[in-house]
Amino acid sequence: MIHRDSSLDTLLELNGQVLVIDEAGFWVKFVVHEVPASANKPHGLDYSLTLHGVDGGRLVGFDNAHPVAGRPRGAGHDHKHRLRTVRPYDYTDAAALLAAFWREVESVMRERGVWT
Repeated sequence: MIHRDSSLDTLLELNGQVLVIDEAGFWVKFVVHEVPASANKPHGLDYSLTLHGVDGGRLVGFDNAHPVAGRPRGAGHDHKHRLRTVRPYDYTDAAALLAAFWREVESVMRERGVWT
């Protein structure tokens, strides 16, 4: 029997959602699709979870759209953008992805003094 990640449906339901998360105009966007599992996307997802500033610029992003330095070939394209840095992200399941995304969002919003 194949185990299905129980949090996957929650993540997939966020596809296409754009949410304003602060009165100043910061917003998040979710793009999530199931795809055939491959070496680049071994978990069968194509995803982009992003936080944007009031000017529309991306401040935080978790995605698997392209290869990233520091990730061995064939290890998948999962990574996170935080301001100007890009680092590998070790995808385990949809719930962990969402939790990591919201932790980074909160961290950046606090650093910028938007949230206290």
